[in-house]
Amino acid sequence: MDENYQQDAGQKYGNGGTGTGGTASGTAARLKEQISDKAADVKERVTDFGRRTADKIDASRGPAADSLNRTASALHEKSDRVASAAHATADKLQATAEYVRDHDFKEMAEDVTELVKRYPGQSLAAAAILGFLLARVMRSSD
Repeated sequence: MDENYQQDAGQKYGNGGTGTGGTASGTAARLKEQISDKAADVKERVTDFGRRTADKIDASRGPAADSLNRTASALHEKSDRVASAAHATADKLQATAEYVRDHDFKEMAEDVTELVKRYPGQSLAAAAILGFLLARVMRSSD
């Protein structure tokens, strides 16, 4: 009777009389195959995503480099203008320093008189601005 029971169980579960082991191993094999397929699919998708991302980055390198180049050129141009203006200002200050060093007060007064005669309108405007600035300084010091 014990043998008949085992034969019936084996026929019922398809494993030669060992119970549920055959069905479980078939299910495990199918699950393993499905997981393997899903993993391969995910790996392929990640690889495709990485490839597309790299392609997009490569495509944007050229325009980014062009933009950086234009910015650098603009900065060079502006810095050249600023440097040029700074050099011109330094040259004027140096010339003024040499003039002050080489001329006494009487010579400077004669030069100012000559400038006022040559440029009366501009001299009057400069005097008005200078007077306004002196008045502000005097008022703020009180």
